[in-house]
Amino acid sequence: MKTKTFDCVEMKREAALRVHERLKDMTVEQQIEYWRQRSEEFQGEQERLRAQAGGIHREGQKDAKDGAVH
Repeated sequence: MKTKTFDCVEMKREAALRVHERLKDMTVEQQIEYWRQRSEEFQGEQERLRAQAGGIHREGQKDAKDGAVH
Protein backbone atom coordinates (compact mmCIF):
# COMPACT_ATOMS: atom_id res chain seq x y z
CA MET A 1 0.00 0.00 0.00
CA LYS A 2 1.28 3.45 -0.92
CA THR A 3 1.82 6.13 1.66
CA LYS A 4 0.12 9.32 0.61
CA THR A 5 2.62 12.22 0.56
CA PHE A 6 0.29 14.87 -0.82
CA ASP A 7 -3.37 15.48 0.05
CA CYS A 8 -5.04 17.61 -2.61
CA VAL A 9 -8.30 17.96 -0.64
CA GLU A 10 -6.44 19.13 2.44
CA MET A 11 -4.49 21.67 0.37
CA LYS A 12 -7.72 23.01 -1.13
CA ARG A 13 -9.38 23.31 2.29
CA GLU A 14 -6.39 25.15 3.74
CA ALA A 15 -6.35 27.58 0.81
CA ALA A 16 -10.09 28.19 1.12
CA LEU A 17 -9.66 28.89 4.83
CA ARG A 18 -6.88 31.41 4.13
CA VAL A 19 -9.09 33.21 1.59
CA HIS A 20 -12.00 33.19 4.03
CA GLU A 21 -9.82 34.72 6.74
CA ARG A 22 -8.69 37.50 4.38
CA LEU A 23 -12.20 38.34 3.22
CA LYS A 24 -14.34 37.79 6.31
CA ASP A 25 -14.25 41.41 7.54
CA MET A 26 -14.42 43.05 4.09
CA THR A 27 -17.45 44.68 2.56
CA VAL A 28 -18.79 43.32 -0.71
CA GLU A 29 -17.13 46.23 -2.52
CA GLN A 30 -13.79 45.47 -0.84
CA GLN A 31 -14.11 41.80 -1.78
CA ILE A 32 -14.78 42.72 -5.41
CA GLU A 33 -11.69 44.94 -5.42
CA TYR A 34 -9.64 42.15 -3.81
CA TRP A 35 -10.63 39.70 -6.56
CA ARG A 36 -10.10 42.32 -9.29
CA GLN A 37 -6.55 42.90 -8.07
CA ARG A 38 -5.86 39.17 -7.71
CA SER A 39 -7.15 38.63 -11.25
CA GLU A 40 -4.83 41.33 -12.60
CA GLU A 41 -1.88 39.79 -10.74
CA PHE A 42 -2.73 36.35 -12.12
CA GLN A 43 -3.04 37.64 -15.68
CA GLY A 44 0.30 39.42 -15.35
CA GLU A 45 1.91 36.22 -14.11
CA GLN A 46 0.44 34.30 -17.05
CA GLU A 47 1.84 36.85 -19.49
CA ARG A 48 5.25 36.70 -17.82
CA LEU A 49 5.31 32.92 -18.03
CA ARG A 50 4.24 32.96 -21.68
CA ALA A 51 7.03 35.41 -22.49
CA GLN A 52 9.48 33.28 -20.53
CA ALA A 53 8.42 30.21 -22.50
CA GLY A 54 9.65 32.03 -25.59
CA GLY A 55 7.00 31.07 -28.07
CA ILE A 56 6.51 27.45 -27.02
CA HIS A 57 2.90 26.64 -27.91
CA ARG A 58 0.61 23.71 -27.51
CA GLU A 59 -1.70 22.72 -30.31
CA GLY A 60 -4.87 24.82 -30.20
CA GLN A 61 -3.51 27.59 -27.95
CA LYS A 62 -3.78 31.23 -28.86
CA ASP A 63 -0.55 33.08 -29.37
CA ALA A 64 -0.33 35.95 -26.89
CA LYS A 65 1.41 38.10 -29.49
CA ASP A 66 -0.85 37.76 -32.51
CA GLY A 67 -3.99 36.11 -31.13
CA ALA A 68 -3.77 33.35 -33.73
CA VAL A 69 -4.53 29.77 -32.84
CA HIS A 70 -1.58 27.44 -33.48
